[in-house]
Amino acid sequence: MAVGAPTSLPHLPEIPGFRLATAACGIKNGQATRDDLLLVAMHPQTSVAGVFTKNLVHAAPVALCRQRLPQGGAAALLVNSGNANAVTGEAGMRDARDATKAVALLLDGDPDTVFVASTGVIGVPLPMPRIFDALPDLAARLQPGGWDKAACAIMTTDTFPKAAQRIFICHDRACHLVGMAKGAGMIRPDMATMLGFLFTDAAVSPATLQTLLTRAVATSFNAITVDGDQSTNDTVLLFASGQVGNPPLDDPDHPAAAPLAKALEELCQELAQAIVRDGEGATKFVAITVTGAAHPDDAKKAAMAVANSPLVKTALAGSDPNWGRILAAVGYSGAALDPNGLSLWLGEVQVLEQGCPAPGYSEAQGASVMAAEEIAIRVDLAMGTADFTAWTCDLTHGYISINADYRT
Repeated sequence: MAVGAPTSLPHLPEIPGFRLATAACGIKNGQATRDDLLLVAMHPQTSVAGVFTKNLVHAAPVALCRQRLPQGGAAALLVNSGNANAVTGEAGMRDARDATKAVALLLDGDPDTVFVASTGVIGVPLPMPRIFDALPDLAARLQPGGWDKAACAIMTTDTFPKAAQRIFICHDRACHLVGMAKGAGMIRPDMATMLGFLFTDAAVSPATLQTLLTRAVATSFNAITVDGDQSTNDTVLLFASGQVGNPPLDDPDHPAAAPLAKALEELCQELAQAIVRDGEGATKFVAITVTGAAHPDDAKKAAMAVANSPLVKTALAGSDPNWGRILAAVGYSGAALDPNGLSLWLGEVQVLEQGCPAPGYSEAQGASVMAAEEIAIRVDLAMGTADFTAWTCDLTHGYISINADYRT
């Protein structure tokens, strides 16, 4: 029930320094009906950056990637869907390490440069024999391209694959950036039950890559919510092979890094919004912008309070212009505000003006805006100049049905 889902993936070019392969292993239920394992092999000098869930109950692959990230280099990525390898104890960590050892052996590399990610059911051991059996064939079939199959292999309850690309100029050289993501439910910033993988042929130092990724995630994957639930497995990894041959970017604030920063933010926002459009049971795609905040944190608090409110989200599902729910969420958000200064718009229709109902506003105007598939909500706090935009969806019976039956 995706909102504005693409009919097909865009053309995704081969990125020098990366080779891919996918396989159907039946990881979730033993039935190998679709690809659920992805292997990416990388040029030995590839830089890596990562951002992960802040949930203290996090999956073994998250813990392992955090351990390996500081070294700054990557040689491979192994991703499975259908099983989160979360809340699996030391056995889960051992499985994650053993998988990277098997990949390293096949690729003649160092296990500590192999990164892993998992998504799916929590609390179930990985079916390691299925993964081990599939790896030799995966390694033998590695080839450039194949991003479309990779984007499909990492999906769980997604209804469509999510991938995009950008071209940017670095030191007069055309560089490419390709990204893919999965996610539809258990979506909340910091980050979500989502995986995101980004690949560029530009040469970038690990420290600069990390700074640019952290900044891009703040206004994209950390600006979305479907249901307010924070996952155990959220992972976004960015890899830079350096194969385009540009002088390495080693300062995130240098003008030469600006084109990559812009491309990265745009790509992450496109993928993040695709996750919201694919929200479980969603029928509405909603942008919530808070302006006039005294501090950026206030703008984000207010926007996310509205985006996460079950009462707001159910009003959206019913096309009900119950704007009092929006104001209530802003009020409890913790953002600094003066109720007498608040203004609110549904689309282009002003509902509230400096704390009072706007002259001329009618329920019919609000209902017309709320009936659309795509809705813009704006709140002005009139306290300063900071702003923030969050993206969310409505909450419907479809969400309940999907999640009630997820494991059974």
